Amino acid sequence: MTGEPTQFLSGQVGGSPAAGLDRDPEETAEWIESFDSLVAERGTERAQFMVKSILQRAGAQSVGVPMVHTTDYVNTIPADQEPEYPGDEETERRYRAWMRWNAAVLVHRAQRPGIGVGGHISTYAGAATLYEVGFNHFFRGKDHPGGGDQVFFQGHASPGMYARAFMEGRLSEEDLDGFRQEKSREGHALSSYPHPRLMPEFWEFPTVSMGIGPMNAIYQAQSNRYLHNRGIKDTSDQHVWAFLGDGEMDEPESRGLLQLAANENLDNLTFVVNCNLQRLDGPVRGNGKVMQELEAFFRGAGWNVIKVVWGREWDSLLSKDREGHLVRIMNETPDGDYQTYKAENGAFVRDHFFGKSPETKELVADLTDEQIWNLKRGGHDYHKVYAAYRAAVEHKGQPTVILAKTVKGYGLGPHFEGRNATHQMKKMTLQDLKDFRDHLRIPITDEQLEANPYEPPYYHPGPDAPEIRYLLARRGELGGSVPQRRKEHRAVALPSEKAYEIAKRGSGKQQAATTMSFVRLLKDVMRDKEFGSRIVPIVPDESRTFGMDAFFPTAKIYNPKGQNYLSVDRDLVLAYKESPAGQLIHPGINEAGAVAAFTAAGTSYATHGEPLVPVYVFYSMFGFQRTGDSFWAAADQMARGFVIGATAGRTTLTGEGLQHADGHSPILASTNPAVVAYDPAFGYEIGHIVRAGLERMYGGAHEDPNVMYYLTVYNEPIVQPAEPAGLDVDALLRGMYRLPLPAPGEGGDTAADDAGSAFARLGADAPRAQVLASGVAVPWAIEARQILAEDWGVAADVWSVTSWTELRREGLAAEEQAFLHPELEAPVPFVTRQLAATSGPVVAVSDYMKAVPDQIRQFVPRDYAVLGADGFGFSDTRAAARRFFKIDAHSVVVRTLQELARRGEVPAGAPREAIEKYRLLDVNAGTTGNAGGDA
Repeated sequence: MTGEPTQFLSGQVGGSPAAGLDRDPEETAEWIESFDSLVAERGTERAQFMVKSILQRAGAQSVGVPMVHTTDYVNTIPADQEPEYPGDEETERRYRAWMRWNAAVLVHRAQRPGIGVGGHISTYAGAATLYEVGFNHFFRGKDHPGGGDQVFFQGHASPGMYARAFMEGRLSEEDLDGFRQEKSREGHALSSYPHPRLMPEFWEFPTVSMGIGPMNAIYQAQSNRYLHNRGIKDTSDQHVWAFLGDGEMDEPESRGLLQLAANENLDNLTFVVNCNLQRLDGPVRGNGKVMQELEAFFRGAGWNVIKVVWGREWDSLLSKDREGHLVRIMNETPDGDYQTYKAENGAFVRDHFFGKSPETKELVADLTDEQIWNLKRGGHDYHKVYAAYRAAVEHKGQPTVILAKTVKGYGLGPHFEGRNATHQMKKMTLQDLKDFRDHLRIPITDEQLEANPYEPPYYHPGPDAPEIRYLLARRGELGGSVPQRRKEHRAVALPSEKAYEIAKRGSGKQQAATTMSFVRLLKDVMRDKEFGSRIVPIVPDESRTFGMDAFFPTAKIYNPKGQNYLSVDRDLVLAYKESPAGQLIHPGINEAGAVAAFTAAGTSYATHGEPLVPVYVFYSMFGFQRTGDSFWAAADQMARGFVIGATAGRTTLTGEGLQHADGHSPILASTNPAVVAYDPAFGYEIGHIVRAGLERMYGGAHEDPNVMYYLTVYNEPIVQPAEPAGLDVDALLRGMYRLPLPAPGEGGDTAADDAGSAFARLGADAPRAQVLASGVAVPWAIEARQILAEDWGVAADVWSVTSWTELRREGLAAEEQAFLHPELEAPVPFVTRQLAATSGPVVAVSDYMKAVPDQIRQFVPRDYAVLGADGFGFSDTRAAARRFFKIDAHSVVVRTLQELARRGEVPAGAPREAIEKYRLLDVNAGTTGNAGGDA
């Protein structure tokens, strides 16, 4: 890469001369003259080499040279090193003008009376050159022999992508008029931003939630290498481009994962930061220089940095600036002033910028005010942008960031260009339209604009125009249109019945938590010869906590560089092993990165036509609470895979306390329509759920395969029962089924056997109740059943509720059907049907807040009482915590007795008697649960 920056001695950010007196100015002048002669005679490339050589020698001689991470506020690539532009620039400019017009008109028309749905005009207006150089010369489509690139478009620039698709013939005028009217114009509707779920054949990557685009682009580049290194697909000729805003770079997510791209040498990744110096309300760094800040940040993170600051019109001025006065002013001028200059005029720039020194004022003495005004920023210059893009794709060993300086609202006129409010401006006056038309030379008359200023016409010269033929030819050579999403993928053979056998057998006499049950099942699925290699376990630095260190020796941890050190635990059976062909993705203590990796793997079926099944295992509440926005974007991108909430529950994770004890993740997950949430109690339930999930995602029969299965698993060991005979698998998958009552001696569990005996001794007239429980609470419900039978003569049925959320969704769907089709017999919700043949009050319990089981209240046909762990979690024993929250077995007993007493089916004093008998108000009297399992 020829444009690598020279590291100058600097006392200020930006490369200004260091402060201090020069003891020998004559000698200094000789050195500078010598250097200038080298540049003049041998060129900048040779000069760069010499400076680097001198710096290297200085280090060898122990001469301390302060190294800075910023260079002067000029282009990284010198003019004499720019490659020749390969396209017909004038032709490309003409149809770029048409696209800019159509993009602005699309948004303007969406603000017409009676519609008023908004949109953004200014982002694309300023970034059009950045995109068009890519479209014309770099972005490879899916039909390219190399497989095509992945392009993350800046969300607010979406009107420009629609305008290009219109020029390509992919969209019609009717489609453009459907912008942001996705239901009222169904069939001819365009989503506001890049939303794959809403436009599944067009957009690939959702980006408008600031910061998610950068994260996902980094992990997309990693996923490409992962596919290649594991021999699943050759991705060596595919490149990832992410178009970002300089204001967006303030998001922690935008910068927080840069180290991964550098550490893994992801030279298949390029960030293009559209540095228009503006956020949504004002300057990004009014008193500073955001391009310099980003240059330092990215270079410090190990990225290759290319700045595109000035257009070609500045080259002659900079070449005349022998003493550096112009560069000094460029370095010292803050962004707030640069923004102001573009909102004024050429005379203002002459006085306030060039007028800062006699030398710079003299530099432009022979330029008119109009010529000064036409000194472009680099992001609007085809030659400068092309040089940067080419340097980026040719650079090896590092990811590249291109910092391109632009003007927000470029060309839209004085009401828009560079204004603080330009982001919120969605329509133009009639005079704005005329001025913009004249600026772009669009062949539309005043009469056409005046006929209806709310609906100015789109412009297309027709498919046979030479410009359109040129445009289509360029896309043809590059492999087809971009963006484009394809859902067709390689057919896969799902795991055989054998992979699920261990889940059905239970744990015998040994205890095992559901986390371990899941890990054992996952290991068997990964052993499947046809399917196992497509599983992508993703664990952010808690593998040993979850028992997944068993994967280290065989599946190994993915690292493109392998393991080039002597592992401290190399003699252990479960030693930490890294490999370029490793299967386990280990993002470190990095939940955001884990979800980004999940998204890349979970959408590989569409992005690459190669199905991968990510299994992201997170710790306690650090999933949906911490990264809910990323999961929402994953749903938008139609990711498929499994999300495992391990060490789940508010009272089951002993000792960890308030910021760990998770009592609400199922509620957070329920707000995501693409998440299918389960709270299984036993290993055999997990087996059926995982199998159903894989069938739904890749079995080919389900109408909606684009889902993420969320399973909560716990770290409390219990004896895992074998799958009962005659299990109603359909009911299990739909959300609830009644647990059978074991006959004495056959259950493998003494408490369950005793409960069965006590239950059998009850007469037919015994009071009855229904206890609904999920996850780790099911054993408490079984214990409560025994106590109710032995101590109170109450017969309680226990139901394992595998999914409160799916029960609610099915019930709401039944209500919706009845609402919209009153002429038909109203469907009965599944919960209602399951409980219809039973009797007695219904009591629900889980290790979550009351809102979790309360989701189904409206569908329960009788009295319904809910127990839950509301409030903040804390550190204590499981028994004490469950007694404190009143969700343990004895609390279930008391709550059931209260409901029965209210109905007159047990004595009125029974609840108070039970509270005293079991010391319910004493946290130290709790007995539910055990102390096993690692925190």
